[in-house]
Amino acid sequence: MQEIILIKYGEMALKGMNKRTFEDVLVKNIKRRIKFLGKTEITRAQSTIYIKPLEESFDMDEAMERLQKVFGIAALCRAAVCEKDFGNISEVACEYLEETLTYAKTFKVNAKRSDKRFPMKSPEICRELGGVLLKKFSHLEVDVNNPEITVTVEIRDTNAYVHAANVRGAGGLPVGTSGHAMLLLSGGIDSPVAGYMMAKRGIHISAIHYISPPYTSERARLKVEQLCEKITPYCGSIAFFCVPFTKIQEEIKNNCPEEFFTIIMRRLMMKIAQKICEREKCLALITGESVGQVASQTMNALMCTDAVCEIPVFRPLIGMDKTEIIEISRKIDTYETSIQPYEDCCTVFTPRHPKVRPLLADVEAAEANFDFTPLLEEAVEKTELKIFNLEA
Repeated sequence: MQEIILIKYGEMALKGMNKRTFEDVLVKNIKRRIKFLGKTEITRAQSTIYIKPLEESFDMDEAMERLQKVFGIAALCRAAVCEKDFGNISEVACEYLEETLTYAKTFKVNAKRSDKRFPMKSPEICRELGGVLLKKFSHLEVDVNNPEITVTVEIRDTNAYVHAANVRGAGGLPVGTSGHAMLLLSGGIDSPVAGYMMAKRGIHISAIHYISPPYTSERARLKVEQLCEKITPYCGSIAFFCVPFTKIQEEIKNNCPEEFFTIIMRRLMMKIAQKICEREKCLALITGESVGQVASQTMNALMCTDAVCEIPVFRPLIGMDKTEIIEISRKIDTYETSIQPYEDCCTVFTPRHPKVRPLLADVEAAEANFDFTPLLEEAVEKTELKIFNLEA
């Protein structure tokens, strides 16, 4: 009996003339995700991708787990391949689903007849196969409203397929179909979630992090690298840029009014990030800011930060509260890493009384007390790069 993986996509099916481009990227991402598990044959038809293992050692369970993190996949399932003959469909269904149905109490049959040449219509397939399964598994009862198991038969162009459980996919669009952007990645809860959410819209993510030794520790940097590893299965390979920021923060402290420390720091971070974006051909910045969460995230403060930005700044968390953000962070397994008690540079020289409603003119005047340009160029020059790849 041949077992394959069926992959369905939702939003991509609406792309019209561009659909082929999205499919090509999705197939490329799927191949990259499962290539170390063994040889496969991947085909596509009727908004479905078919993954056929070519080696007995291919780990179907591991493949399913990995594919659930690939954006662009709405649903996926393991399925048995049948001939387009009702007798063979019945035989395969009884054998393939034996373990699943043995421990179930209720079921129903769902049929999808894409090939209209098949002699039996969908209601007839459901009725006849349901009868076969009831005869084989006499303890079962039919429940069309809330069954424990839904047995699905798909009649397609070349074969029929039987399966019992669609697994929800990551949804969204394939990573790489919407351009390249730079994520400002701190060690907190918010920014990894922001990166995940923009990757879900098809954006290829790079990440930038600022360190301030000796005020921040090596453990703080390692924590952020762990966060990169956590989101890599969703975002694909990530180029991680680590920027030395100590001199800049010390000059902010020595030359600027304390109430503007955080705003000026954020502005200089944006300037450095844009210089690296230009070199790496990133078209936008991504941050984890949410309106009103802290003093640097009021509308006035965000306006002062954005004044130095010459490329778009995406803030996918902007209208979310902390509970919603934490829920997503738990889902993508970054929460426990994010709450480790290692400070990042955003907590260095935190003002006692930050300006909640800063005026741009005042911020610019405060920043003009010192020429930061040489330090910004030095920071860019000394930036370290590390690549986080998908695991083998």
